Amino acid sequence: MINIFKNIWLKIQVIQQKWRLFLLRVFGVEIDYSCLISANVVTSLGYSKGNRGKIKIRAKTQLSHGVTLECWGGNIDIGENVYFGPYAVIYGHGGVKIGKDSLIAMHCRIISSNHTISDRKTRIRSCPDIMLPVTIGEDVWLSAGVTILGGVTIGDGCVVGAGAVVTKDLPPYSIAVGVPARVIKERL
Repeated sequence: MINIFKNIWLKIQVIQQKWRLFLLRVFGVEIDYSCLISANVVTSLGYSKGNRGKIKIRAKTQLSHGVTLECWGGNIDIGENVYFGPYAVIYGHGGVKIGKDSLIAMHCRIISSNHTISDRKTRIRSCPDIMLPVTIGEDVWLSAGVTILGGVTIGDGCVVGAGAVVTKDLPPYSIAVGVPARVIKERL
């Protein structure tokens, strides 16, 4: 009897997975059917200056529950076999590219823009965004709670320690920690 319920439960999960992939495609996300999408994943293409945003997710990528991909009219390009932990957030205003085989742990934030700051008379909210593309190489591990700010390139094979805030480029195979993140050693 227990095996019957297990089989039914597995079939329900497969149907839910296929439904999530179908809905993402219907709403304009370019995604491979081999990807695993958990519940409560949020995607939004948005528009900027008349251009519709674009999300491309390649084969075998996994989005855990609560992951948010917001383009705001920009682009998010995710390589093959990338893992996103729960509640990771990507804002693709200025463009985000993530290389294959990377690990983006829970509560990471990738932000590809910044606000301009003008004089006191102008409200900050009314200032335009500065588009700052973010590039993350292949085989990169962003530990829990890492923040990547706009305009940063992270080289292939990097490891970024939990809670770090990356404000500058990281060379390939470096290990960086802290706020702001600094390289403490290289992967051998």
